[in-house]
Order: sequence, then structure tokens, then C-alpha cells
Amino acid sequence: MTKIYKIKDTKKLPDCEVEITAEITKEALEDYKAKAFKKIKEVAELPGFRKGHVPDAKLKEKFGEMGILEDAGEMAINDCAIEILVESKVNFLGRPNIALSKIAIGSPVEFKITVTVMPDVKLPDYKKIAKKENSVEEKLEEVTEKQVEETVEQIRKMYAQQNHTHAPGEVHKEGEELALPEINDEFVKKLGDFKDVTEFKAKLKINIGKEKEMHAKDKKRGALLDKLVAETKIEMPKLVVQSELEKMEGQFKGDIAQMGLQPEEYLKHIKKTWEDLRKEWYPDAEKRAKTQLILQKISLEEKIEPNKEQVEKDIKQLTEQYKGADPERVKAYVEMVLVNDAVLKFLESQK
Repeated sequence: MTKIYKIKDTKKLPDCEVEITAEITKEALEDYKAKAFKKIKEVAELPGFRKGHVPDAKLKEKFGEMGILEDAGEMAINDCAIEILVESKVNFLGRPNIALSKIAIGSPVEFKITVTVMPDVKLPDYKKIAKKENSVEEKLEEVTEKQVEETVEQIRKMYAQQNHTHAPGEVHKEGEELALPEINDEFVKKLGDFKDVTEFKAKLKINIGKEKEMHAKDKKRGALLDKLVAETKIEMPKLVVQSELEKMEGQFKGDIAQMGLQPEEYLKHIKKTWEDLRKEWYPDAEKRAKTQLILQKISLEEKIEPNKEQVEKDIKQLTEQYKGADPERVKAYVEMVLVNDAVLKFLESQK
């Protein structure tokens, strides 16, 4: 099949953009002019003529040769734009921007496709960095009796708030003293499968210890990722950071809604605009986006793939939890989370 286009030039622009200059051939344009004219004829209405029955001469007079050529050029470009991107082997992100650059009767129609492309990620020696970070031993503090007692107090307060009842029309006032439940065998049995207070406190101590371990693990992972981000060379496209900002905004709105507040009202309360928040979030969004690209690149280098059974299991769980969610987006999210975790485990295994 004869190609309807010709790629004239491809050049890199700042901010991870690529501009492809191409043209629709004169031969192809003749076919598309016929298609464009047919389409115009089907829908055109002129005084004294029924829809679809306007004479060709009248239509050509009304729309002009240039108008028909513009329509033909747009139809041809729409038909071949993706094919051009595939042929150019650009790993593009988001929607391409297409603009006519030259159009004249009797000549090819020239146009430019501008796309944001995946940035080039120049990884440092990530195994060496991981090995060094893994060699740093962090001594976990033992759980003290004081910490156990402080947690018990928090549980008592939460229980009192959840089970506090007011008379009709009465509201709980800030600072109002609540009657805290007494810690005894009967009370701890209400909280879970505990035989007595001694067993409850012993299990609480174990759980606090596990939380400390998780916190230490997250802190160590964070330090490793910070080091990788600092030593990896990436030209971050604004589009990628923007996408991360949108996720952060969505999460923020969800958190506010869970508190029973309206986002706009909350912003008024804290005297900030969405623009203020986006500026504040930008460095964190850029760091998150960089981290994701680094983990993705390492997964490709090390051929790390998610466990298929786990992917299916997590997809099933999420689609049941969030009815109506787009299956493809759920799948992409699950695979990303599992690959990220697998890459981090791989890095943690470097000794």
C-alpha cells in the first residue's frame, strides 16, 4: 500500500518534546479532496436546495478550493498521524499536538506533530548504591512500658469518643471531658480476642514493635530512593509532573471528603487557592515522578516482572471494591505497585 505521507524532519525540543515535520503527498491529496467534497455534499444546505442535493458547482463556489483542500489535509493527517509516530519510534506520552504549517493549491500539505516523549533515564550504579545503603545498620529501639501505656490511653480515648452519646440536639463540645473506660479484663474482651489485660498489653507491645519495624523499613527505603533520585540524570517533562500533581490533587480531595468537608470550603478556611497548593506540591510531585521512572527503568534493566497470580488477585479485589473502575487502569496500577515492590526488594537484597 502506497504511503500517503512523507516524513521530512525529526528534531528534539526542550522539555522532552519531539517535533516531527511531515507532508501529505500531492497524489494522496487528490483522493482526500474527493472524500472531503463528498462529505461536504452529504451535509451541505443552501437556500433553494434540499440537504445533499446542492449542485457541485454551487458547493465549490461556496467552500472554495482552499476550503476543500484544508478539509482534505485534516482528514489525511488524522488517518496517518499515529502511523507516523510509530514509524518515528518515539515513545510518546499524552496526546500529540498537530498543526498545519504549509498549505497551497497544487503542493503537498505540510504539518508538524509535537509530542512529549519518555525522558532518557541515566541510572547510576544502583546496585552499588543499594549495597552501601543496606550496610547501614539501624538499631531498633525496644518498646517501652511507657509507650504501651500511652497507646492504651489513646485507645481508651478513641473508644470513649466512638461510644459517647448525647441527649437529642446536644453536640460534643471541644475540650469536654469524656468518661474514659476502665482498663480491665471485661473491657479488653470488647476490643478483640484477648483473655485478659496482661495478654492485651503483651500483644499491643508486639504490634507497636511491628509498627516500629515497618517505620524503620520505610525510612530506609526512603533514604535509598532519595540517593537514587539525587544521582540519576533525568530531564523531567512537565507533562509527567503534571500527571503526578493531578493524582495528588485527587487524593487531597478524597481525604477532605472523608472528613465530611467540601474542598472549596476547606481552601477558604486555610486561605489558599488550588494554585497555591500546586506550587507547594510541585517539588514532591517531581520527586515522586522521578522515583517512578527510576524504578521502571531498573525493572527493565533487571527484567523484573510482577507475579501474574498476584496481579489477577489484586485486580479482582480492587474491581470488587471500586465498582465501575476502568479495568485497564486498575491493571496498570496493580502492575506498577507490584513491580515497584519487587524492584525495592531486589535493591534490598544487594549485600
